[in-house]
Amino acid sequence: MSDAAQPTAAEVRAAAEAVKTALDRHLATVERRSGEDDPDVYEAFNELAAAAEAYDELLYDRYDEVTPFEIPGAEDALPPYQGPAEPNALSVLIRRDYAVVEPQRLIAQAERVEAADDDAESDRLAGTVPGALGLLFGEFEPDEIASRHKEFGLEEGDSTLWVTAADEPAEPGEWLESPFDQPDTQRVVCRFDVSAVFDDETDDLDEADGRGARPARTRGHADSDLDPDLDPDLDPDIDAELFDPDEVVPLEDDIDDTDGTDDTDDTDHADDADGTDDIEVVERGKSGGVG
Repeated sequence: MSDAAQPTAAEVRAAAEAVKTALDRHLATVERRSGEDDPDVYEAFNELAAAAEAYDELLYDRYDEVTPFEIPGAEDALPPYQGPAEPNALSVLIRRDYAVVEPQRLIAQAERVEAADDDAESDRLAGTVPGALGLLFGEFEPDEIASRHKEFGLEEGDSTLWVTAADEPAEPGEWLESPFDQPDTQRVVCRFDVSAVFDDETDDLDEADGRGARPARTRGHADSDLDPDLDPDLDPDIDAELFDPDEVVPLEDDIDDTDGTDDTDDTDHADDADGTDDIEVVERGKSGGVG
């Protein structure tokens, strides 16, 4: 940034004062809140986040310094829950994105499905990517495609799952003409997001070292009421020995019936470098804060 475009020291000072004012207002609102999901607290929180982000930007532009704030974007946060206290119905909204990175593998898998299908109407559909996609998604459940996406020449992108509450179940066929309308965010009970951007932000924070580099911010992150240590005593009826996190159960299609070994190319089932999914969870009633 050129010197002419840099903010003045007075502008940075004014931004700092705005953060102090927003902090005072947020605390005062929390002290007199009417309940766990008080909309005034939600509004004060967003104002504090905006003031802190503005100060963070100006401080960096003027002095090349950063703050310790982790600031969730207001656009990423869920508003206070206003749905039924005891929902009689729910909707699960799922979006999964994929890139077609190996079209020939995709088509080859579809041709195998087509060859095993006695329906003559399906002939030659597997020769194109759209036709192959139609065959594969018609043959396999979405969850199976998600777990075996590399076998189908696909690469995972972002995904999200939202659970929304309803007063009553929808009538049969009621929403089929417009199934993907924007949901009422005030009725979202919880959401789970998966994206490589969360892993990138963690890498940036690890490399930043607090000076001279601007650490990335995790947006929309929320805390959970569950103990991250997952104490097995939480439910005495669960036999912990039944669950082995290191056990890998191969899919039936990947096992050779003659020798019982896994013939699938190891590269097709390679996990992420860290062996974990990078998942961001936004839970109702909790939200990331400043500090």
